[in-house]
Amino acid sequence: MESLGLAGYRSVFDTWPAPASLLDLDLVIVDSNEAHQRSLGRSREEMVGRRTFDLFPDPDGLGEAGPLGVSMRTALRTGRPHRMPLLRYPIEHGGTLVERWWSVVNTPLLGADGRPVGILNTLDDLTELMAERESSRMARAVAEDLRRQSERLSGDLRARHQDLREVRQAEARASRRLAALAEVALELGGAETVDGLTGIVLRGLAVLGADGAAVGVINEEGTSLRLHLTDSLGADAQRMYSTLALHEELPATVAARTGRPVLIPDRAAGTTFSAAMTEGYATFGREAWAALPLHVGERVLGSITVSWESPQDFAVGEVELLTAFAAQCAQALDRLLQRQAERSAATISRQMSEALQRSLLTPPVQPDHLQIAVRYVPAVHEVQVGGDWYDAFLVSDGSTQLVVGDVAGHGQEAAAAMGQVRNVLRGIAHTLVEPPARVLGALDQAIEHLAIDTLVTAVLAKVEQTPAEAETGMRTLRWSNAGHPPPVLLHPDGRAELLERPADRLLGATVGSPRHDHTVSLDPGSTVLLYTDGLVERRGVPLDEGFEWLRSAVEDLASRGLTLEQLCDELVAALGGETDDDVVLLAVRAHPEGRPRPVEAGPSVLPADLADSSV
Repeated sequence: MESLGLAGYRSVFDTWPAPASLLDLDLVIVDSNEAHQRSLGRSREEMVGRRTFDLFPDPDGLGEAGPLGVSMRTALRTGRPHRMPLLRYPIEHGGTLVERWWSVVNTPLLGADGRPVGILNTLDDLTELMAERESSRMARAVAEDLRRQSERLSGDLRARHQDLREVRQAEARASRRLAALAEVALELGGAETVDGLTGIVLRGLAVLGADGAAVGVINEEGTSLRLHLTDSLGADAQRMYSTLALHEELPATVAARTGRPVLIPDRAAGTTFSAAMTEGYATFGREAWAALPLHVGERVLGSITVSWESPQDFAVGEVELLTAFAAQCAQALDRLLQRQAERSAATISRQMSEALQRSLLTPPVQPDHLQIAVRYVPAVHEVQVGGDWYDAFLVSDGSTQLVVGDVAGHGQEAAAAMGQVRNVLRGIAHTLVEPPARVLGALDQAIEHLAIDTLVTAVLAKVEQTPAEAETGMRTLRWSNAGHPPPVLLHPDGRAELLERPADRLLGATVGSPRHDHTVSLDPGSTVLLYTDGLVERRGVPLDEGFEWLRSAVEDLASRGLTLEQLCDELVAALGGETDDDVVLLAVRAHPEGRPRPVEAGPSVLPADLADSSV
């Protein structure tokens, strides 16, 4: 083995046909061969260096105390290979957990002193074998029915021949049923709604002659059953039986309440089952009913109910098929309900975070000859909002402060942290009327002292005007950049320029290193745009290309003589509704002072006006 060397080991290990991984004594994955990566759908980089039970949690929440952990510790303790009993462990595929069965052997690796130094973990995927075994079990049940039927055959040769033909037809019918059910079972995992699942149930059980079906889901309080009925059962049934109290004596509720199947072969049996069932016959017009509980472990999620227009004898094979199909439906329903709950929780969380964020994005001031426009565009995907914000306000020296920032993270915590940073920055800027770099330095200290555990990128800009500048209508933009995308300056002649200056560290990173101010003159008619990275970042596109796209787009829009509000609208529209992150845009235009404020800029709005506003 020593002659193999590292390259030889790598070649042998990667080409070894069996899925295998190497673990150290702390059960951290040291290496994984290609077969192992293919079987688990993970790359080597995703697995190496991580503890086994962090990467592959025990399905029952036992962690290292589960069967896999016990097997590994047994191998290390005894110094001998340990083969586990057959292990059921689902693997994520395409966003959905797919049930898989594994044969697992943990072999200790012994050092020169004979003590274990690690584990060789080998896997064998036996999912197809288990599926074949289950199919064989159901086939045996059907075969048992056929055997019992054949024992009852009697009579003369002609009768025997007739009976034998019936048996052969039954065999063919049973084979078709198994094939059809196996095909429909594959559809169950793709159901997106309970109504869709109900339709799949009816299609699957149509091979048994069923003509109606319902899937019932127990509510969170465990007091009622929400039924999703197929159209074949009629509008009256859907209206009258869509929600049932769990204590009612109907097949669907009894199966869900007791966790046991309910089989009603004909109307006579149904009318003796309960008074409620007798009334149900008048609505449904069906003869036979079967209701089976939907189990996932010890939990009962609800039930499936199937109906027939003619009486049924419910042979053993058919009941086996119904039971197996109900088990598959239960797994599909569990996945579906989990996805729905996750989507619902994500939607609620996003709405709350978005509401919090919007409540802090107040209307900006509108000084007499400065026009300010703002836009906030949430990301289109099902993700939580981030901590993007803008602000514009006046301070005591008469200058206008402009802020655009982005707090790291998403969701309510990021939005709350954004609110803290925004308000603290406002207070500092009003109290400490200094250049932006000094204000951001003071904000650094406040973030540290207030224990606001977050990182923030921001641009704080100040539009100033000296008496000499006022005579010519000129202004100065003074800004400091804390790790944020650079502002864009649109000159009156339509030329757009990225104000690329060395950016300082992020807010909240470290305290003490100096921050810097930058300045640029603003001619009358100039426009400055501040924005967050969602405006320029695109998946798979270099950031420099995003900056150039923005500069070029601003230049192109300026050539069309747009107002400031129109310019902002067109920039947002150019995103095409496809943003992976929230977008904040703040634009300020310096109108000439020798004439009245333009009509398209709207009225001047000062802090007192904002305080009285209902917005």
